[in-house]
Amino acid sequence: MSPVMMLLGFDDYQKQSHKLAQALAVPCHIIQRHRFPDGENRLTLPAELSGHVVFCRSLDHPNEKLLELLLAAKTARELGAKTLTLVVPYLCYMRQDKAFHPGEAVSQPIVGRFLADLFDNVITVDPHLHRIQYLEQAVPAAQAVTLSATSLMAEFLRERFEDPIVLGPDAESEQWVSAVARPSQWRYGACNKIRTGDKNVEVTLPEINLEGRAVVLVDDMVSSGQTLSVTIAECLSKKAEHVDILVTHALFATDAKQRMIEAGVRNIWSTDSVSHESNIIPLYALLKDAVLKLG
Repeated sequence: MSPVMMLLGFDDYQKQSHKLAQALAVPCHIIQRHRFPDGENRLTLPAELSGHVVFCRSLDHPNEKLLELLLAAKTARELGAKTLTLVVPYLCYMRQDKAFHPGEAVSQPIVGRFLADLFDNVITVDPHLHRIQYLEQAVPAAQAVTLSATSLMAEFLRERFEDPIVLGPDAESEQWVSAVARPSQWRYGACNKIRTGDKNVEVTLPEINLEGRAVVLVDDMVSSGQTLSVTIAECLSKKAEHVDILVTHALFATDAKQRMIEAGVRNIWSTDSVSHESNIIPLYALLKDAVLKLG
């Protein structure tokens, strides 16, 4: 007899998938992928599926992954799965929520509807939402669940610092910074960022004395590392004792880490929402509770 629930993962997110399945006490199977010489992929799922199938995969480098989710979800339905849940710690294409120039594709609602058509439930962590308040406005699934890693991030910092100054690199990061700092009554603030070109930014620090203080830069994601690198340098120029970085999603473009090291960062930490060598905070317990609450 098939179990009531099972988890399907992919090899690029295998470690996290096994941890989540173990926490849920359900079987975990890794979908087999084969790439043909012409670039097409063949996916193979278990021949027998449970009634509720949980897919676990983050959508960094998303284009091929989205197509594979389409193939996998449709196949799971054909194999008899009644309920499909997508656990997607990093949810792609959320930043493009309006057309900034004529003819631009607004990817957020397009990709959101695509996923909602495939999955009954979608669970994600700290999605990059600007002009909407709720995930279901972008992903109209039966249940669209937004989690935050800020409580785990705050706990992580409490184990390492007595009284750090917590800063965000721009105004958009204030929501994460405040959620991390307020429970411990740490001093916090958000920088003002002005983009002066495609590859240039200017950062103005908040009016906080950083001399001799431990500074932690907190944000939802790091991609190019450009803004964070400028912020690191600004903090050190104000005589901060040292600067560490803590982010939810470690997307990291090719030279992002080196850029921040050259700027003077001490430590770079992240959750395991996206597989990266900086991963230090696991999310499986947070995700487990959300899956169990689906009912």
